[in-house]
Amino acid sequence: MGTHELPADHGAHPAEAEELLVTRSDYVRGFILAVLLTVAAFWLVMGDVIQNRATLAVALGVLAAVQILIHMVYFLHMNGRMQGGWTLLSTIFAAVFVVVTLAGTLWVMFHMNAHMMPDHANPMARSQPAQERPALPGAAP
Repeated sequence: MGTHELPADHGAHPAEAEELLVTRSDYVRGFILAVLLTVAAFWLVMGDVIQNRATLAVALGVLAAVQILIHMVYFLHMNGRMQGGWTLLSTIFAAVFVVVTLAGTLWVMFHMNAHMMPDHANPMARSQPAQERPALPGAAP
């Protein structure tokens, strides 16, 4: 049996090696952007900047989505060039799958709540005492 010697960079292709080059400034830039987005979200909530809860939820959701993108680009090094774009494509598929799953779950839960708990929307119906039922004929008191 002969021995086969592998070159030192046997797993790296020249094009991929160039794409994986990451500098310290990339990490610092990503860190600063992540900190700024976190501080902005904290300021929005603690400073009571936005009074409308729905608008605040949307703003926090947008900040969260941007921060996810920052982490994916600067720390996970995901871009359209890595592995011929398959990494990015699989990430997009996973994100769409998660959004569809969450939206479907919330939709089902909302409609189940609306249809299974009709008195839940009317607080006066819950606060009134239950009426006495008439006694059944022949039942002992």
